[in-house]
Order: sequence, then structure tokens, then C-alpha cells
Amino acid sequence: MSAIIIDGKQIAKEVREDVAIKTAELKAKGISPCLAVILVGENPASVSYVTGKQKALAEVGMTDRSLHLPENTTEEELLKIIDDLNKDKAVHGILVQLPLPKHINEEKVLLAIDPEKDVDGFHPVNVGNLVIGKKAYLPCTPHGIIVLLKKMGIETNGKHAVVIGRSNIVGKPVSLLLARKETNCTVTICHTGTKNMAEITRQADIIVAAAGRVHTVTKDMVKPGAVVIDVGVNRVPDSSKKSGFHLEGDCDFADLQEIAGYITPVPGGVGPMTISMLMYNTLEAAERRLEK
Repeated sequence: MSAIIIDGKQIAKEVREDVAIKTAELKAKGISPCLAVILVGENPASVSYVTGKQKALAEVGMTDRSLHLPENTTEEELLKIIDDLNKDKAVHGILVQLPLPKHINEEKVLLAIDPEKDVDGFHPVNVGNLVIGKKAYLPCTPHGIIVLLKKMGIETNGKHAVVIGRSNIVGKPVSLLLARKETNCTVTICHTGTKNMAEITRQADIIVAAAGRVHTVTKDMVKPGAVVIDVGVNRVPDSSKKSGFHLEGDCDFADLQEIAGYITPVPGGVGPMTISMLMYNTLEAAERRLEK
């Protein structure tokens, strides 16, 4: 048995193509979906992520209002920029790239973003709406995972999903999305305090690994035919690479291919979906503006 590889790059491309069509339709009505991505400082990973977002904006035909601010930007200056963007009706989405320099309070900054423009889905208003099942901008990575399952035609109704990790960015929100009526999974959350994790994961029809540690999920932890979604992006030292590292997920990919029914690779699985769902959320924000 060899697992079916879930091609996140291809599915992400399909999402962006759909967003591009709807963006063109909105432009014809006089609204150009616009995203402002704010980057403070020169964190190499953050610069790379922002560049990826800018490429995606160009690809789908959206307006890019990205701002690259110096490392010594004060918290007050950043909050003033966010306030101006909140008031600017031509801007539909605002995203502040994390992490921020240590002298800036991340929580204060995220709370300053208008929930109607919080296309990352991190504002407590949007998180609260997600919890109670009201309309909200869904966090991009968790939403991308749900789209992967749907696009692959993977049955979720009544299935047991085990989520490894309880972060606010992936673990908690993906658990809520999997438990929603339209997905209808029974969900178990595992974390660093879980005892006998393998006993729990072996019962899973769907495993979402978001632990942030290489080889958290090994072959003995997966039942034959299970769906394995690997959210991990871990830098593993590798002298053969120019960068000095290669990327691995939280799962032992080679071994799991022999037992899983479906599996996402790293890179090329969940990662590409995150930026595509950000484009989706920005489109949704522009559509809401049109409705108003």
C-alpha cells in the first residue's frame, strides 16, 4: 500500500484561479480588493513570507498596499499606521507579519486591527465568531486544511479526527472547524500533556499534526488507511544544502507513506494553502464592503 500524496500546490493554485476570476468581477463593479501587509524589521523568514504574499496578490489581480517599516519603528507609530488603514475604505484587509520586534506588544497591535479587515482571523471578535459558528474570517492555515480535505473528496462525516497541537494559530481553530456540522468529525486534541498519545492516534481516521517537532508522528502511531495532514515546517540542519538546512514536517513522511491512505508532503502540502486562503479572505472582505 502506498499513500495518495495530497498536492497542496495544485489545490492552492485552483483556489487562486477562482479568486482571480471573482476579483476581476468585483473590479468590473468598481471595487479592487486590496490587502495591506505590514512588515517591521528584517526577519529573513518574515521577509520571505511577505514576498510570497505579494506574489500571490499580483497573481490574483489584487491591489498591494504592503508596508516595510524599519526595525526601530515605535509601537505608537505602528498603531497610527493601523488606525489610518482601518479608516481607509480602499483597503479591505490588514495583516501584520509576526513576529514583531521585542519592543512592540503583539497583542496590542493585533487588537488594533478592525475585525472587518482582520483577514488573518486572529482578532478575538473573529475567533469568538468561529467558536459560536457565526460568520467570521477563518484562520488561513486551518481553513486551508478543510479545503484540502474537501477538494480530495475525503469523507469527514462521523470520522474521528485527532489534532496534535493546541496553538491559537492552528491546533485550536482546526479542531473547531473539524467539529462543525458541515465537516462533522468527532475531534480529540493531543498535546505535550497527553499520555499514551499513540493509543489515541491509532484510533484516528484523520490526523492533523501541528506540534512543531520533527517525527512527532511515526508509523506505529497511524492505523492503515488514515489521512495524515502534516502542518509542521521544521528546519533540519543539512550541510548539502546551500541554506544549511532542509524542511521536514512533524511526520515521518517516508515511513507513513507505507501505511497512510492520504498524506501531505512538506514542503508542498499545507503551506501553499495558507497564502491562497489569505487571498480568499481578502476577496471576502471586499465582497462584504460591496454588500454594505
